[in-house]
Amino acid sequence: MRKFKGKDDRKGKGKKRPKRIFRKKVCRFCVNKIDVIDYLDHQALRKFITERGKILPSRITGNCAWHQRRLSRAIKRARQIGLLPYVAD
Repeated sequence: MRKFKGKDDRKGKGKKRPKRIFRKKVCRFCVNKIDVIDYLDHQALRKFITERGKILPSRITGNCAWHQRRLSRAIKRARQIGLLPYVAD
């Protein structure tokens, strides 16, 4: 016959983890009041792509949606004229 186990009798199931506190990322373009993202400034655009050449999402970079769309457009334009790679070598 099985003995009823309460909530406290289970191994490791009722333990509470400490809550993580995350700091909200802020858009660096909004902070510096930059409206135009220049696609010719490939050194600044490299901070927003991975080693593989992918565009980093806004949840990682902290950009707002408005600036993230303009950043993506600038990276794609820089790729077309050959300033940034499409993929890593």
